[in-house]
Amino acid sequence: MSVTLKEALYRKYIAPTERPAGKYVGVELEYPLVNLSRRPVDIPAVQKVVRGFAERFRFTQQHKDDNGNLYSVTEPVTGDNLSFDCSFNTLELSFGKEESIAVLFERFTQYFEDLQVQFRRIGHLLTGLGINPYYKYNDHVPIANDRYRMLFHHLQSYTKYPERRFHRLPYFGMMAAASQVQLDIGKNDILQTLRTMNRLEPFNALLFANSWLDALPDLLISRDDLWANSMQGYNPHNFGMYASDFTDLDEFLEYIAGESMYCVGKEDRYFHFEPVPLRDYMNQEYIAGQYFAHNEWHTAEFRPEIADVKHLRTFKFADLTYRGTIEYRSACEQPVDAAFSLAAFHAGLAQELDALTELLDEDTILYHHGYSAPELRELLTHRTLPSFIDRKALSAKLLQILELAQAGLKKRGFCEEAFLEPLFDRAERLTNPALEYLNALEHGAQTEELIERFAALNACAHKVKV
Repeated sequence: MSVTLKEALYRKYIAPTERPAGKYVGVELEYPLVNLSRRPVDIPAVQKVVRGFAERFRFTQQHKDDNGNLYSVTEPVTGDNLSFDCSFNTLELSFGKEESIAVLFERFTQYFEDLQVQFRRIGHLLTGLGINPYYKYNDHVPIANDRYRMLFHHLQSYTKYPERRFHRLPYFGMMAAASQVQLDIGKNDILQTLRTMNRLEPFNALLFANSWLDALPDLLISRDDLWANSMQGYNPHNFGMYASDFTDLDEFLEYIAGESMYCVGKEDRYFHFEPVPLRDYMNQEYIAGQYFAHNEWHTAEFRPEIADVKHLRTFKFADLTYRGTIEYRSACEQPVDAAFSLAAFHAGLAQELDALTELLDEDTILYHHGYSAPELRELLTHRTLPSFIDRKALSAKLLQILELAQAGLKKRGFCEEAFLEPLFDRAERLTNPALEYLNALEHGAQTEELIERFAALNACAHKVKV
């Protein structure tokens, strides 16, 4: 890696962590938008709901796509944002950073309850599932702007590589929904945090699975497979877990230099191209990419520049960001009543990092049976647990992890422990939302009934001091 590239990566990823880390939390929640009549999402009707929401809550910063549809609205004081992710089939609520998860929850309940009332009036509903249960009825058309149009065209390009194993669902981003959280990180904690949270991922799979897909019926978490076996997983370094630990920050930056570029903005053009590792990208004189203009795709060459580092997009389960945060992005969206369980889980464990590291290093329930952390994560996305796992001991280990998270939340001092309550029940019974969903289906529940169940919000159950 050249000195210039190393310096650019340091400025982007490491320099923001050199200031004292705070207790701030950022939360992003993606929800499938379901047309209860089993027809495609009614975009004109949905647009009326969004415009009314933006007016009532003063989300005055607004962005429209090329068809004049609102796809992003922001409240300028808090930074809270309502947007559509990839298509109008998924609605995302993201929140400006706060120290208290309870404060974020209060705002969430106001927004969510208002939206659900309005969506019900047009026969639609937001539901807390990691896969849109009515994806087969939807139109899989990207939002008409440069970014999402480019992304879908890039994902469709998998047909150019017949020698690789890709699934045939390039529109997966229009039906999958995630729950993501960002936490402040200090420079001295980066390596330990990445290492420890990487080891935590198999346990996360057990607690947060919620993306069962009929096309992948053995998996409780289809998201891992959908990303890994698409153009987003063309380079394994861009997605998922870390296969090994890093000895120092230089080695970590070398890893990032091995992640692939696949898109870049140049003047008024948004190019995408065959993924190429960043260090190789910077060594090429020209790259041929495709861009959209005048209703068709064109090919042109452009010259790589060091400033293009800002366009590096990755989907690691624990991603160091340019904000001086680590973004945790491995979890499926959760049932609405447990919407903030993931944020509380990670915020609490971040406060008990040393204890969590020791607990996972000493683990023999999952580890020390010949499997790496990524291999264990893959095994535990399946419905049936591997035979070497002692279920009673595994439940006890999950409860230990949750007790650490609970202790960490108490240290934070914001009375956030209530948000962990759904997870204790899951750990005791070794269940998760995907298992509950699938078991209900197999016992005769109708999909409509489960859509409603996973959409329910009992705000009073989480009423805490803000």
